[in-house]
Amino acid sequence: MAEYKRFEVTWKRRLNDNMVWMKIYAPLVAKHAKPGQFIILRTDEYGERIPLTMAGHNEEDGTIDLIYAAVGRTTMLMDQIEVGECFADIVGPLGKPTHMEGLKSVCVVGGGTGNALAYPLACGMKDAGVDTYMVEGFKTKELVILEEELKEHLGDDHVFVVTDDGSYGEKAFTTVKLENLIKEGYQFDEIVAVGPPIMMKFVCEIAAKYNIPSVASLTAYMIDGTGMCGGCRCKIGGEDKFVCVDGPEFDGSLVDWDDLMKRSNYYKDQEAIDRAHVCRLTGGVRYND
Repeated sequence: MAEYKRFEVTWKRRLNDNMVWMKIYAPLVAKHAKPGQFIILRTDEYGERIPLTMAGHNEEDGTIDLIYAAVGRTTMLMDQIEVGECFADIVGPLGKPTHMEGLKSVCVVGGGTGNALAYPLACGMKDAGVDTYMVEGFKTKELVILEEELKEHLGDDHVFVVTDDGSYGEKAFTTVKLENLIKEGYQFDEIVAVGPPIMMKFVCEIAAKYNIPSVASLTAYMIDGTGMCGGCRCKIGGEDKFVCVDGPEFDGSLVDWDDLMKRSNYYKDQEAIDRAHVCRLTGGVRYND
């Protein structure tokens, strides 16, 4: 086995124009990681701390997988880190693992970049013995990612790709495809939604319509990742919860979607103008091998 330095990038692959998959050597994280959990990283000693869901882990070679879209300051900096180079810090695993106990058949519904987060959940459930189906939704063919990897893991007949414009797969929204599968007789013990809030809201409403429990992954709303900043506060069943420490997965029927969407758009104008935000929470505990 090759010898790597701590937090060294061992493999990197571009999935489309702005999405990247990389493996990083972090043996202690890989040893304890479970599907649904996340890490916090810094690109260098002056970098901001950002939380990212792990797309997989391998205890044997000590690596963790990250799939990210290069859309903000830190992810753009990540895009410049090549194989053989190292991150400054990686903390984890954090968050509660995906609940799988007692499940026999599940449908995971991913929308857009949310499919990068849905991928480890679907694969983790399959590895745990759950009969797992996946509905991947994208705007156009050019944005499709992870189709072959999911088919290899779940089976060709367990993966359904839809696009808004019909340029690839079936022309449909994820919500329409999900409801059609249910009408066709597919039996699901649970439906998991990962993607834009409006999509997750409607996915969970369809699940409720057919009396199927739903789970919503709210990882995208985390900022600090430790519960200190309060930026990921959301209302679940009328109570305030923090995505990073109470989640990141919640009962979809209990999420106050209107409040969540309002909060998620609060800084939309500022984010569009200035992507050079630098996190002030640069302290905290460093992960050490």
